[in-house]
Amino acid sequence: MADAFDIEEIFPDDDAPVRLPRRQSGPAPQGLAVTLLADYTLRTRAWLPSAAIVALLAEAGASEAGARTAISRLARRGVLLGARRGRHSSYRLAPAAAGQLSAGGQWILSSAAGAEPWDEWWTLIAFSLPQHERTRRRALRGRLRWLGCAPLYDGLWISPHALTGPAAAQLDEVAPGAMTVFRARHLELGAAARRDPIQAWDVAAIAGHYDAFAERWRPLLPRIAAGAVGGAEAVRARTEVMDTYRRFAVLDPRLPLALLPLRWPRAATAEVFAAVYDGLARAAEEHVRAVVAAHTDGPPSGIGAHTVAEILTGVGGEDP
Repeated sequence: MADAFDIEEIFPDDDAPVRLPRRQSGPAPQGLAVTLLADYTLRTRAWLPSAAIVALLAEAGASEAGARTAISRLARRGVLLGARRGRHSSYRLAPAAAGQLSAGGQWILSSAAGAEPWDEWWTLIAFSLPQHERTRRRALRGRLRWLGCAPLYDGLWISPHALTGPAAAQLDEVAPGAMTVFRARHLELGAAARRDPIQAWDVAAIAGHYDAFAERWRPLLPRIAAGAVGGAEAVRARTEVMDTYRRFAVLDPRLPLALLPLRWPRAATAEVFAAVYDGLARAAEEHVRAVVAAHTDGPPSGIGAHTVAEILTGVGGEDP
């Protein structure tokens, strides 16, 4: 099964020295569809009629043709399972995708904390793959990105965190025998030769993305507090805020605060995200139920919004 989220949504040209996301214009229907199903069916893996998914994606700005194509492609990738249920074609998250999304949600939201002390040791991953093995190179780079690594040089990727056993196994699965992993401290050299490892990440631009996120969503908070956000808008906003926020775990993979500028905006952005995501949960859940009910033969079941706290403790993912 392919990853539920494609790293190319964040770094679309990872064979080049890309440091920042280059989003498509408008919504990306596959990403929105996965976010939507995870937000309301991850705990139960409920079946949703395809017409309901299309209607919800249309409210998020996707065209009907784009929504149907996204569903079809997700099914081909093994992210969704399809079946005929009564008079309707329905889809739900595949078991492996649900498990991946449950673990991924914990990782995404726990990355916002990032205040633990740093031991000043770096993990260095050196690899060598021939240029003609483009598919393997791309897969390895994508996996390194998801593990929070970044390229200091072309064939040398780094992380401020130790490589866990499961992470090492994922890398070996993609490119067995092509890597060497070290743990080392940074040795200061003369100014002319120095390149600080933190320069593998574009820190100023990441801070700009944090600030833009907060500026985009903070004005909505008074309306949420007043209960003035309607159902369709609540689903649309909640889907978009998660679809955008999940990228920060890759852009800023718990980079040590000791290496970052003062008043790093990670924590403030996390507070805005939680206020929007949790604050809209009830209105959004009610709207999703109403849309599904309009496209099914009986009352909808298994639909439920979850909170940030529930994601952090683990939201299902197992086969019901």
